[in-house]
Amino acid sequence: MALGGVRSALSGLSDLRKEKAEEKENLWKKILGEVQSSERNKLPSCKSVLVLGDNESGKTTLIAKLQGNEDPKKGSGLEYAYIDVRDEYRDDHTRLSVWVLDGEPVHGELLEYAMSPKNLEHTLILLTVSMTTPWGIMDQLHTWASTLQDHIDKLNLDPDYFKERQDKMSRLWQDYVEPGDELEAGSPMKRSSRNLDGDDDPVLPLAENVLTRNLGLHVIVVVTKTDYMSTLEKDFDYKEEHFDFIQQSIRKFCLQYGAALFYTSVKEDKNCDLLYKYLVHKIYNFPFRTPALVVEKDAVFIPAGWDNEKKIAILYENMHTMTPEDYYTDVIVRPPVVRKAMTREIEVQVEEEQAFLARHLAQLQAGGTGAPHTPQGRQESPLRQSPAVQKTSDRRVTTGVPANQIGSPKKIWRPTSAEMNKPGGPGPSEGVLANFFNSLLSKKTAINSPPTAGIKTNADKAAMRSDAAAELDRLTRSKKTPIPPTAATTNSTPNPATPNNTATTTDTNSSEC
Repeated sequence: MALGGVRSALSGLSDLRKEKAEEKENLWKKILGEVQSSERNKLPSCKSVLVLGDNESGKTTLIAKLQGNEDPKKGSGLEYAYIDVRDEYRDDHTRLSVWVLDGEPVHGELLEYAMSPKNLEHTLILLTVSMTTPWGIMDQLHTWASTLQDHIDKLNLDPDYFKERQDKMSRLWQDYVEPGDELEAGSPMKRSSRNLDGDDDPVLPLAENVLTRNLGLHVIVVVTKTDYMSTLEKDFDYKEEHFDFIQQSIRKFCLQYGAALFYTSVKEDKNCDLLYKYLVHKIYNFPFRTPALVVEKDAVFIPAGWDNEKKIAILYENMHTMTPEDYYTDVIVRPPVVRKAMTREIEVQVEEEQAFLARHLAQLQAGGTGAPHTPQGRQESPLRQSPAVQKTSDRRVTTGVPANQIGSPKKIWRPTSAEMNKPGGPGPSEGVLANFFNSLLSKKTAINSPPTAGIKTNADKAAMRSDAAAELDRLTRSKKTPIPPTAATTNSTPNPATPNNTATTTDTNSSEC
């Protein structure tokens, strides 16, 4: 019996050892299972964003804002960047790859490096347009959407796989629930799993004009630089109906591709943070509870699945001078390009010094004849030789009288009131008569003078008027003082205008009436 007790004790000990070994093995299995489950729940690093848009549409600035980079640098061709993504709930982080394609559609061939059949389902598309060029928004959207469609066609995807991607986009559109209206347990807005695939629910018929061009990808349309809308109102006379027309056109495009819509402004920091939260919601299934925003015209947000034709029709109420069916570029017209006149500086050709001296030497030897030269060979302006700007001495030289016989011009004598009332002076009738003859002589001289050119004609007229005035003065004074029949000499008063106050003697026989 003692031997049987020992055997039973040994067998119990071995069983205990086996149980401990099994427990230890199960513990390691449990640890490995937990590690594997945590790895599955980590943020994936294979996700990426592909940014398409024209040059100057704000692609680089927008991505730099999402990165938190205050000094963006623009690249060329196909540019790569990344955005740090952090999970506040599980203390996890990863990098979201960002591919920015150059603004020329000819670079579309570079898309093969950013989107391949392997990472198609992990790629989100960002289509950017700028409010600084509203007349080109729709053309740009259609151009880049066509470029993306052409690239997807070149990937030669399996038809069943692509159909599965399209059905998933349709279900996501139909499953959208306005935040606050969903049930807490089965809310599509609540992150319950990291895995976004595996929805076997049947696809219901979509509404009219919804996902008619289903690319099988998440698409977000971003209208940048919305702060420029105030400039459009001031400088281009845009009204509320113009902005409503632009918005309804973009929203119809978003319906066709199942895209969300953002109006952003990096300058005024509008909707940039909201765009980041929506990106990580669509890519990593983070919680997102912001409803659609359509009140502020420069900060619009419309999530994918919220919009429809009836909601878009609300914008039609403000359109008075246009209709929604009007062609886009007929309403949003490109302004005429005003080209500033380019002022080209005229190159000054400097004359050689020896040639300059030889030319002036020839003029001096020829007696100084010829028209005076001004710099760069220009002739003296005719205005400088105009009679209206000639000096008094120049006018006297052209009278044809020798310079040593020229005196001060004769003043026209008109009797003053004191002289007319003076005893022995001319009476009022004689003063009136003198004024009459003076005016008559002035008109007659202007009519009968033969037309001549240049300064000489004006000088002759002045001399004739002076002689006529002297003759009239002599006739007036002859009534009071007898004059010998041989000659009549009139003494002129000194002219204060002449420098030397000299007197002038005029021959009355040469005057004409």
